[in-house]
Amino acid sequence: MITKTLIASSLLSFCITAVAQTNKVMTSNTETIELTQEWDKVFPKSDKVDHKKVTFHNRFGITLAADMYVPKNAEGKLPAIAVSGPFGAVKEQSSGLYAQTLAERGFLTIAFDPSFTGESSGTPRYVASPDINTEDFSAAVDYLSTNELVDPERIGILGICGWGGFAINAAAIDTRIKATVASTMYDISRCRANGYFDSTNANGRYEMRKELNAQRTEDYRNGTYALAGGVVDPLPEDAPQFVKDYYAYYKTPRGYHKRSLNSNNGWNKTSSLTFINAPILAYSNEIRSAVLVMHGEKAHSRYFGEDAFKKLTGDNKELMIIPGASHTDLYDQMDIIPFDKLVEFYTKYLK
Repeated sequence: MITKTLIASSLLSFCITAVAQTNKVMTSNTETIELTQEWDKVFPKSDKVDHKKVTFHNRFGITLAADMYVPKNAEGKLPAIAVSGPFGAVKEQSSGLYAQTLAERGFLTIAFDPSFTGESSGTPRYVASPDINTEDFSAAVDYLSTNELVDPERIGILGICGWGGFAINAAAIDTRIKATVASTMYDISRCRANGYFDSTNANGRYEMRKELNAQRTEDYRNGTYALAGGVVDPLPEDAPQFVKDYYAYYKTPRGYHKRSLNSNNGWNKTSSLTFINAPILAYSNEIRSAVLVMHGEKAHSRYFGEDAFKKLTGDNKELMIIPGASHTDLYDQMDIIPFDKLVEFYTKYLK
């Protein structure tokens, strides 16, 4: 049985010591953020791209921090892709790997930390929001559309895990987005409202609301925001396989990062409240631009991707199931992530 504690810990938590080089940036609301200048990713730096830190703001006044990857010796205005996710990760993890690899293939890319997380601004920290996190993608499009290196008519987005759902939601509202990829996606609003595998009913949601609203009162009284915990640690022997897979990525040198929510103390507990009442894919059937949903054959989350694809309309929508792959295989396994397919898809629709 998948316990409530394991679910909260695995989703909505769901080295050499050195002095880090940082660059301080003043945000639009006078908040200062620090951008680490050293290479602190969980993947090696490529010699095929140029890399730098950039910032931009969303319409809520939050400054987002991003890594920009540009193909070396690039000429002319480039097609661009904004990447984020997984849910509870930072740009130094999977999204950065996707962004750097796609830049090696000729795209200008940015991997950004969502609002309230990583090096991005926003308080209180570690908040997830269906509205703000969808807006984060559109803010990335704002930035790319006005960047002198980018062709504003050739901009795509890519969301991993929970950000796959936000990416589809962004594509439904932002007509500037010409191509969207949802990789190993979660529909976070469905997962919070219905539980894993749609196991929660109205009574369960009511009890969840009671618990989370009591937590709101407690947080206000204490003047702090309780965190849900990252991926469960230590790992129980009877943990479901997908929780073991999360542990193998977020809690080991393979994917651990000091700023990652899943690697450490997780999300603000009360973030779940808004998702219960806010289905993010309500208008996905109206997306006219191209969408590729890709998922692992053995992923516990596969039903999110397949059901999201069923709602999409038009002959420019694709579903790709990768044989034998698990959910987290599509985080960083270079022999499994279908980069050739991604390049083919973006090349076709960002033209």
